[in-house]
Amino acid sequence: MVEGILNIIYGLVASAIFVGVGFIYGRYREKKKSQGSPLENYKSYPFTLDDNNMLQFDFDLFNEAVTALLKKKDHQAGQQLVLIGEQNNVRQVLKAKALHNYNKLYKVYDGDKVLDDSTEFLENYKRIVRLIGDSFPDCGIEILLHNLSNPSKALYHIKNNVTGRNVEAPATNLVMDLKRRDSNKEDKLNYELNIGSRKFKCTTIPIYKDKMGLVGAICINVDYHYFDENVRQDPKLVNNLIDSICKVNMVLDENILSKNEYEKAIKGKRHFRDFSIN
Repeated sequence: MVEGILNIIYGLVASAIFVGVGFIYGRYREKKKSQGSPLENYKSYPFTLDDNNMLQFDFDLFNEAVTALLKKKDHQAGQQLVLIGEQNNVRQVLKAKALHNYNKLYKVYDGDKVLDDSTEFLENYKRIVRLIGDSFPDCGIEILLHNLSNPSKALYHIKNNVTGRNVEAPATNLVMDLKRRDSNKEDKLNYELNIGSRKFKCTTIPIYKDKMGLVGAICINVDYHYFDENVRQDPKLVNNLIDSICKVNMVLDENILSKNEYEKAIKGKRHFRDFSIN
């Protein structure tokens, strides 16, 4: 019974996020600011495949891209390169001359604005995370938003905290992992994490900004042992969970059913698996 409830909750949360992400992405997509090409079209795109066919960041290609985009300005590619540089902490690795060139690139393409625009863009997703989290309180399901413009302080917003992390916690491996999965056309959906005695069922949804690429991610983390060892064994906790899921703040007069389902509801159909009404 609890597994069924969990699957229903998880499906509702994931569906709501996917719908919300699609809506926000379409509504807030930026208009083209100037002519330019995606950084992926450049030979010096700073990612390569290693011997195991895994995507990796290439500092030599990054430096070549910096040089090329200083010589010939390309608004779109230059801003993408700034974001990638910050995501991969290049300031901590580049040597003096290369760092000087990167700082120059950062200034030419208004790096501060690139990062500020990414953060402003994610404010829309922050509201999605907050509202969905508030819809499923005290359920052992954490929803959070990562700002991947700055992986060292990535955690941007968190609801229903079950992992104990705080805002600005790092997520330094997440950028590369999502890029690898994107290159392999893989979703990061329904995966298991085991950390000591803790176990989680997780999903990570990348957020892409038009002409900029990966800027953030929404994550859903289900505290597995809470459901398996506590809720499953205690009818009272099952009831509390159902009460939390079904809790409402207001009652509205709206129809969200199809015409066919509406007619069945009027005849007495009580839920989506009630097949007594034809």
